[in-house]
Amino acid sequence: MHVLIVKTSSMGDVLHTLPALTDAMHAIPGIRFDWAVEENFAQIPGWHPAVDKVLPVAIRRWRKHWFGSQQREERVLFKRELQSRQYDIVIDAQGLIKSAALVTRLSKGVKHGQDSRSAREPFASWWYDIRHEVSKKQHAVERTRELFAKSLGYEKPQTQGDYAIAGHFSTIATEDTAPYLIFLHATTRDNKHWPEDHWRGLIELVQPMGLRVKLPWGAEHEHQRAQRLAEGFEYVEVLPKLSLEAVAQQLAGACAVVSVDTGLSHLTAALDRPNITLYGPTDPGLIGGYGKNQYSMKAEDNNLNSIISRDVFAKLTSIFNKIR
Repeated sequence: MHVLIVKTSSMGDVLHTLPALTDAMHAIPGIRFDWAVEENFAQIPGWHPAVDKVLPVAIRRWRKHWFGSQQREERVLFKRELQSRQYDIVIDAQGLIKSAALVTRLSKGVKHGQDSRSAREPFASWWYDIRHEVSKKQHAVERTRELFAKSLGYEKPQTQGDYAIAGHFSTIATEDTAPYLIFLHATTRDNKHWPEDHWRGLIELVQPMGLRVKLPWGAEHEHQRAQRLAEGFEYVEVLPKLSLEAVAQQLAGACAVVSVDTGLSHLTAALDRPNITLYGPTDPGLIGGYGKNQYSMKAEDNNLNSIISRDVFAKLTSIFNKIR
């Protein structure tokens, strides 16, 4: 059986889809997947052993200049690639009008997706041949696992989902053998940021642990924040700008991670690394870290300023006591 997955973004949503592939791989021997995904996250599906082909799509970029000649040409090429294969089943796991209209509708195969009561955007269900009811009162990973089980005709396992990508990175050699922590300080929304003085307070508290601290970044303003956080601490390293795969390698080798609510926090969970995620307005019960050794600290007033460095350090210490 050959299945097309339509799950284009965001990073967390793409990662949350991986356990459903693992379920299907165990339930249906020989099943293979192609995956239509936003170009920025195109490295992720290829880490899973059941994925054959990744079809990068650039909806986010195309929308900025929809009628530009380059954008039109790219859309033609994407459509040609998308329609080059007849699929047994197409699963739209995005549940949005943009994915259903621009990708799912054009694909060849019986199209499955969530019904109008379940999809994030109800009108997306218009483009599906078969619609499934999926309860919204469960974690995003479990919703996708349920959608795949109903679409492909097997019982959803009751065990915790398995991302099945940690092994991809365990076989990659790393030059870094000294133990280290990673602090994921960057996120997109202001109300998800933990104050810089809190980060520096935590960095100071971890010094007696004898571990180095690594700070990754993506955009230049995040680079500048990382430099401010590291200033005056010899054991803190601001990493160079890295590809997503290189960041994953760094995360896979970390003793533990402290993060705000960001896509890389979900990547940490997918790699089975111990992680403390600090939540402000996000409900971690529905879209928070899912997996082994995932811990959350939720600001009662949704203001991350109320989570203090000493409490995070205490949580980090308790985690180390458990995993030693």
